[in-house]
Amino acid sequence: MSSDVVISVSGLCKSYETYNTPRDRFKQLVIPPLQKVLGMSPSYYADRFHALSDVGFEVRQGETFGIVGRNGSGKSTLLQILCGTLTPTAGTVKVHGKVAALLELGAGFNPEFSGRENVFMNGLLFGLTNEQIEQRFDRIAAFADIGSFIDKPVKTYSSGMYVRLAFAVIAHVDADILIVDEALSVGDAYFVQKCMRFLREFMEKGTLLFVSHDIGAVQNLCSRALWLEKGVQRELGEPKEVIKHYLEGLVAEKQDVDAVKQEEPLPDLAANDDKGDIVDMRDRFLNGSSLRNDIELFHFDTSGESFGAGGARLLDVRMEDPLTDKRLAWVVGGEVVRLVVRAQALEHLDSIILGFDLKDRLGQTVFGDNTFLTYRTDPQSVAQNGCVEAVFEFRMPVLRAGDYAITAAVATGTQEKHVQRHWMHEAMILRSQPSRVCFGAVGLPMRKIEIRKA
Repeated sequence: MSSDVVISVSGLCKSYETYNTPRDRFKQLVIPPLQKVLGMSPSYYADRFHALSDVGFEVRQGETFGIVGRNGSGKSTLLQILCGTLTPTAGTVKVHGKVAALLELGAGFNPEFSGRENVFMNGLLFGLTNEQIEQRFDRIAAFADIGSFIDKPVKTYSSGMYVRLAFAVIAHVDADILIVDEALSVGDAYFVQKCMRFLREFMEKGTLLFVSHDIGAVQNLCSRALWLEKGVQRELGEPKEVIKHYLEGLVAEKQDVDAVKQEEPLPDLAANDDKGDIVDMRDRFLNGSSLRNDIELFHFDTSGESFGAGGARLLDVRMEDPLTDKRLAWVVGGEVVRLVVRAQALEHLDSIILGFDLKDRLGQTVFGDNTFLTYRTDPQSVAQNGCVEAVFEFRMPVLRAGDYAITAAVATGTQEKHVQRHWMHEAMILRSQPSRVCFGAVGLPMRKIEIRKA
């Protein structure tokens, strides 16, 4: 195996024997050996299920490797073999380096043990000493952030608590290879953002195997991808091409599309009360249907993770109605909103900049802005203990269903050279409900859509 290849898989097969009745299982155990002794051809009473068939690939040091495929395609079986919890039927698997895996929910935990006891047990399994675990325990507990539940049996945990504790452990065992299998799908929005920050830091120095049904995550995080279908390796290569062919395969097998149930006559789609701004011509219909993009807003969280050089602190991040100036608890994708970032100067500050980013569940920036360009020729100063607000007014894009986070920050200096005074990762959480069709990261209001006959 090449020095920079940390995982090498060749001709990998995994098969299981299944029996129609317990009698067939007994026959398979007794009769074939007797037939061999008598020089007869042995009978076979089992059906063979091939979970994996002739799979082969290599993963190099520092690579982020994605695996896609539908349920039952063999993804979890492959990961368990890589982790050493399953043995292959045929083929070779070579893994170089310490592996930490987050597979099935709660895997590796003893439900009768407390969270604390499971941390020590799992740490020992990952090769840490008791002294190393004790040194890291406070950081593990802080990362998991499950409070007093750390000393309660894990059988009392919710699914989210399981994931929090399991991820906190693997984040502190100094692994060379990290395997994550859909585990973050049950975490809350704040914790998922924390995990994605850790994963992006880990990707700078370690090797990551990432399995997800979220094809956008695989395409954006991974440098290569493997597509498995019914245990067979369909394609290995660039994530964009692999995912394109994977989606083509899904569409080819299932062409039926569920239609929107329409119980009332369609309003006039062309009607619109445009007053100079772009208004989606379909709004009157969409707002009266289940396709409207409702986005729930959670209030500014002062306990969110933050960092900075000090000298200022964020006091509030809120969405307002531009017409009434009232704080909003929810918004609709496509409507004009006002985002307000409020901060206090703890000392006199010159050239202050306030800004925000909207990030998806993977920690990727969807969009954002700051005040620098607007005031580049007239830098603003704030006296000690003075408060300042930045107001951003824009038309909210249509968001895909899922959780989002608004990161807010206050800095001083310029766009190119500045000092972050206070940066808060999850200043506000947004939850987007199933919406109108959105094919990309965001959807935009359409001023006009029509079919013309040439």
